[in-house]
Amino acid sequence: MTTHEIVQGASATARSSSRADGLRHTYGFDDVSLAPGVATVEPAEVDLSARLAGATLGMPILAAAMDAVTDVRLAIELNRLGGLAVLNLEGLQTRYEDAEPVLQRIADAAEADIADILASSYAAPVREGLVARRIAELKGSGVPAIVAATPASARRLGPFAAEHGADVFLVQSQVSSARHLASGYDPLELAEFTRLMGIPVAVGNTTSYDAAYQLMSQGVAAVFVGVGPGAACTTREVLGIGVPQVTAIADVAAARDAFYDDTGRYVTVVADGGMRRGGDLAKATAAGADLLMLGSPLARASEAPGRGTNWGMAASSPILPRGTRIRVGTVGPLERILLGPARVSDGTENLVGALRQSMAALGARDIHEMQGVEMVFAPSAASEGKSWLPGRAL
Repeated sequence: MTTHEIVQGASATARSSSRADGLRHTYGFDDVSLAPGVATVEPAEVDLSARLAGATLGMPILAAAMDAVTDVRLAIELNRLGGLAVLNLEGLQTRYEDAEPVLQRIADAAEADIADILASSYAAPVREGLVARRIAELKGSGVPAIVAATPASARRLGPFAAEHGADVFLVQSQVSSARHLASGYDPLELAEFTRLMGIPVAVGNTTSYDAAYQLMSQGVAAVFVGVGPGAACTTREVLGIGVPQVTAIADVAAARDAFYDDTGRYVTVVADGGMRRGGDLAKATAAGADLLMLGSPLARASEAPGRGTNWGMAASSPILPRGTRIRVGTVGPLERILLGPARVSDGTENLVGALRQSMAALGARDIHEMQGVEMVFAPSAASEGKSWLPGRAL
């Protein structure tokens, strides 16, 4: 046997056990399309209501726990429209009595300076007095207080928030799991935490069937889905972690259904991030989401605190920011973005109206029925026959 033949044989053996051979095909919003069925529904008869830990929403929309998206003002307006906002208890609103100058400084910062300005803006400590005040402001306005913190702060801020009237507490991290291994400190025991909190506990974020099922077994009321899909998040680039959202949502929804079959307890699945247009909201719901958490689309509202910008909450890290400030612009009131009338034809306004129309065209009378519509692999669906669009060559 020649040296060349030996090398070829060794190469073939290595190739037969290549990690690449087992790669799973996963799907994002641009890879799929929704297929019409045998029935349609009058749009006015579509029921868009949803539930989160006992709270009823008129539309399945949550505003992200991001400082450029959610403050008390936006939470009040979104609640008026039928959705709910999640307030970050480790954000600017709980570090500064008046966060407006800080928000303005971030919005005005030059690109070369933004990382340092974000890091310095979040260097001020979280103040429990401001946590209590923000919850009181929400409750005083008749708005459910849905609040969030990282696992490292949950043991301290969770009970404090519950004592001061919070309705739901979201333990939110870059990647959530039922088992966290650490030798330098005592990690949060989620099962114990959910049992002792006294209010519903949600957890995020994950993309895995197994992880989601284990999290549900720890007593959580909702699981948030998505690692790195947000427009202002660079986790996928910096850390190489993430699963396209359609696959991630579908896998976690499958865990929800299996858990319900096994226990009789239904755990809400929240699609978190990556949705830009009405069609994305429809696809996320069809993939299995019960609720949809939006960040950058709502940061474009005139009521949003970011002044036409948005940034990931991991962007403030002084050593490895996993988000960046982006300029999304201010396009108009929150009501127009969610409920119209749209002034553009690209699907970025009247998001909930588009979801309603999609459900009607697909014969889905409510969110549950929308989760059963047919989804097809169709990466050319968005571009097929579109050669007449401005800027495209024939």
